[in-house]
Amino acid sequence: MTNRIDYTKAAPEGYKAFGAVYATLLKGSVPKSLIDLVYLRVSQINGCAYCIDMHSGDLIKSGLTVDKLVLVPVWHDAGAVFTQRERAALAWAETVTRVSETGVPDADYAAAAAEFNDAELSDLTYAIGLMNAFNRFGVSFRVRPAAAAAAAKE
Repeated sequence: MTNRIDYTKAAPEGYKAFGAVYATLLKGSVPKSLIDLVYLRVSQINGCAYCIDMHSGDLIKSGLTVDKLVLVPVWHDAGAVFTQRERAALAWAETVTRVSETGVPDADYAAAAAEFNDAELSDLTYAIGLMNAFNRFGVSFRVRPAAAAAAAKE
């Protein structure tokens, strides 16, 4: 993978604006651990190696077990490994991320709204939108995952 431009340096004001949304979400109504789980799932769907690497590391540092981490892509089949709230957040993340395919059906909205109050659902959707944007930067500009950069130095 060849890096392209460093968008954070080429257009720092835009990057700072996205960073402000991230900081706002950390103070929001949804726990960081749940947002990080959603960030990982969105990044997996979008194929952003940089974000998958970063959010996997963040989740492990926060105490998520490796057993649970490796089941995120197949959470539908993981049973009680994920709480009802986590399953609802992951389902919402998938349908919103795939909006061009799903159209975000009423049934998906109703399922998410049954689990999250209005503020939580709004914050969760902001988080999904933010990660979709960051994934597009990471993929478009071929941002190298930290693990790959470390391996290249060995």
